[in-house]
Amino acid sequence: MIVTGTAVVGEIEELRVFLAVAEEQSFVGAARALGLPPPSVTRSIAALEDRLGLQLFIRTTRRVSLTPAGADYAAEVDPLLQTLGRATETLRERHGDTAGLIRLNSPLAFGTQSLPGIIAQFRILHPQVNFSIVLSDSFVASVDDSFDMAIRISQAPREVSSIWRKICRIDRVLAASPTYLNANGQLRDAQDLADHICIAHDAQGRSETWELERNGGETYRHRAGGVLAANNAGLMSELARTGQGIVLLPRFMIEADLASGRLIHLLPEWRPPQLWLTLYYPPLERLPKRLHLFSEHVVNSVTSAEGF
Repeated sequence: MIVTGTAVVGEIEELRVFLAVAEEQSFVGAARALGLPPPSVTRSIAALEDRLGLQLFIRTTRRVSLTPAGADYAAEVDPLLQTLGRATETLRERHGDTAGLIRLNSPLAFGTQSLPGIIAQFRILHPQVNFSIVLSDSFVASVDDSFDMAIRISQAPREVSSIWRKICRIDRVLAASPTYLNANGQLRDAQDLADHICIAHDAQGRSETWELERNGGETYRHRAGGVLAANNAGLMSELARTGQGIVLLPRFMIEADLASGRLIHLLPEWRPPQLWLTLYYPPLERLPKRLHLFSEHVVNSVTSAEGF
């Protein structure tokens, strides 16, 4: 005998109707609970009894009750349908809206240094997720239909038209190469920055104001970019490595250079305002499963990594 998929679905539906009648002790009550016409419930039970060759219910004018055979059958069928329901929900949870595209925006430095490993590990776990990635250092806070998620390194978010989630603080350091310092002199205080080439990070490649503070509340502001400015933090770090000037960059970008001595951490007692690594989303009532899973993966990857 060949059992088709349609036949199996029909039998499962008959079992659902059977258990509903047993629960409600009424054909009409079962029809109401299932959202079916009462004649459909009657026909379904008749077809099931005919297929089994057994009477499952005793019908009276007041109620419907299970026969001994019907009670035995209900005891066997009920856990099977519950298991099937759990399996269906698990499958939907794992593979329903998990599959699909994530349109992602990220800063260039984070995108080139950290994002490849994060995405590679995620796609091992969820190969059904696809990515469209745009790297840009331009600030994206209000995430619209262009992106599903934006990763930003910026000051503490105050955006009200997007959903955001702070992940971790991002330390920034002043740094320069030994070659530059040997040629241009050491820094003893923040005021000495005025006598040095300070490379600015600006979206238009113009100047940038560095705001520094040290214990006791003393502050100092310096205008960087008189000689060199760039809109790309990776280029700035390379300029610093080649002895072109002083940079103010996230520590995670130049951690290896600081550890190896290619760059020197300058004026550690002077600190710039704190930045945050933040995830931004469109104002959705509920994140798609794939976006929720990827967000958790980004958080776990970043918080467990060295250098952040």
